[in-house]
Amino acid sequence: MPKAKLGIAPIAWWNDDLAELSDDVSLDECLRQAAEAGLTGMETGRRFPMDMDELGPVLARHGMSVCGGWFSGLLLDGDIEVEKERIAQQLAFFKAAGAPCIVYGETARSVQGERQTPLAQKPVLTEAEMAAYGRKISDFADWCAGEGMPIAYHHHMAAVVETEAELDLLMKHSSVSLLFDAGHMAFAGGDNFRVIDNHHARITHVHTKDIRRAVVDGLDRTRESFLEAVIKGAFTVPGDGSLDFEAIVRALADTGYEGWFVIEAEQDPKVSPPLEMAIKGRKELKRVMDASGYEVTT
Repeated sequence: MPKAKLGIAPIAWWNDDLAELSDDVSLDECLRQAAEAGLTGMETGRRFPMDMDELGPVLARHGMSVCGGWFSGLLLDGDIEVEKERIAQQLAFFKAAGAPCIVYGETARSVQGERQTPLAQKPVLTEAEMAAYGRKISDFADWCAGEGMPIAYHHHMAAVVETEAELDLLMKHSSVSLLFDAGHMAFAGGDNFRVIDNHHARITHVHTKDIRRAVVDGLDRTRESFLEAVIKGAFTVPGDGSLDFEAIVRALADTGYEGWFVIEAEQDPKVSPPLEMAIKGRKELKRVMDASGYEVTT
């Protein structure tokens, strides 16, 4: 029986790209709500101190652990030695926290944080450019793993690796481990089941982001940005959206995936209260875990 752990990202409470989409709660209250929902891990966010002496007691108070966290990488246009320096503090912190991985998001040339830039203006690489990038990210991933903290690459809307075809190219030209995000892949028009089938051997971390299909399909990508899509409610938690997470989780179980399933759904907390969403997402995940033969552990 494969084992799974259930966590959440703090983006439901505090949005790092759009501060107005944030609930006015403390780190302690955020962790308390996540624990109340029955979750045992949380990825890091802007209100997390990068110091286990400070964070450790807060985590322990709520029975929570660090189950990952975002790093805004700039390797596409940057120098690998500079990126090593940029990630060093987070890497040391994550090692001390016993985190499973650092979530690597490529933000060079990305328009994901630009509210006025349409989705259609995302960066696009040739295969030769992707191959060169793949070599850099592989070398960086090897170094991080050698330092004791692996990275998991997050394909992401409005970034250089967004579509299924772009992910296929990155996987072809690199050896980096993959963070599989069902919501981002569906938003990008990809086939989640084909992605799992093609790249399951590389998947080391999973984000269970759901989408509201009517919102996504109604976007004008030549005029509307990623952040505008978030404001409109493109994303939500499992059990509240359009994706069949029972089938997605069963497909992952069939490949032998074990590890974290992290709820990550940036929404307006006034419209979608974080605690309510966390409870709903956890309930649906536990249902589909049971149906797929996973043993949920803490």
